Amino acid sequence: MVAQFVPDTDRSDAGTTSAREAGGDVLHVSGLTVEYVTGGDPVRACADVTFTLRRGEILGVAGESGSGKSTLITALTRLQRPPAVTTAGSIVFHPRDGGPAVDLVTASPKTLRALRWTSLSIVLQSAMDALNPVMRLGAQFADALRTHDRTLSKDDAWARAAELLATVGISGDRARSYPHELSGGMRQRASIALALACGPELVVMDEPTTAVDVVMQRQILAQVLRLRRTLGFAVVFVTHDLSLLLELADRIAIMYAGRIVELGTARELYDDPLHPYTRGLRDSFPPLHAPLTRLTGIPGTPPDLRRPPSGCPFHPRCPRRFEGCDAHLPELVTSGRSDVGGHAVACRLHDPTVRPETTAGGPA
Repeated sequence: MVAQFVPDTDRSDAGTTSAREAGGDVLHVSGLTVEYVTGGDPVRACADVTFTLRRGEILGVAGESGSGKSTLITALTRLQRPPAVTTAGSIVFHPRDGGPAVDLVTASPKTLRALRWTSLSIVLQSAMDALNPVMRLGAQFADALRTHDRTLSKDDAWARAAELLATVGISGDRARSYPHELSGGMRQRASIALALACGPELVVMDEPTTAVDVVMQRQILAQVLRLRRTLGFAVVFVTHDLSLLLELADRIAIMYAGRIVELGTARELYDDPLHPYTRGLRDSFPPLHAPLTRLTGIPGTPPDLRRPPSGCPFHPRCPRRFEGCDAHLPELVTSGRSDVGGHAVACRLHDPTVRPETTAGGPA
């Protein structure tokens, strides 16, 4: 038994539907592959990642450490550094104003500079690393604002910084504070406000609540939902905490060994996860309103991407593996059971051409 599914009222189906109908898609990712090129064989951290992000949607990305989540978001924002290299695929961004689509994989540095902050922004995992420790908050906001709006005066930029801080529940007079003068939760909320400074259409968040307590985590997520509803931006929210995404996200992508192994709505992944790995993640957090139960978890450890297993990368840990799972790599295919883009899974258990009658190490 797992925690009760309680979707946040700010993330209602009606609000999600209106956001989709209002603007279509903001991002198309197709066949994205990212490798770490070292002296030996390249290590493939993301392999053939494909998904579509709708305008105003929150897409959660979950998985264990080493599943490729952080590599994915640095590739989406073109912030990866050597030895990470995007070797295949496309990331097509569709501007809200109807301008020409931009492939972020091949875009020039000049094009990327124009898109950052105004169209695409990121909230990093560690606020103390993201905020300059020797600059006042207001100066950091003014720097971003005046870079993209040359007509904005210094005084107006500082006033705008105070307004942005107020939107995330921080008093405007704290714009004159240094990061070390703020609490951890305030620094994290300031990072979110900074990411929203220029009204982006897409915000990528890399585990923005990892370093804060559960009370502050809830406050930050409530702010994100409120701002998303007000400003209409889309979010890619990366975390290892699936229970968090079940409340926050519209759709969730589960990653394992650099691949998306399941993609569906939060309700679908809670009620009927199709991939054994997703089911293991769902069943590994304790219930909040139920009798005590024994948590099962997922045996084993994630694979070494330098020497990935053959076939399905999850088969050495899978309780439902059967003959052929160690030889055939399943593709991500849509089951057609969802009314929102399809519930997709990469598992031979759901391949109609395969009969999982013979197990090879676990109960079918």
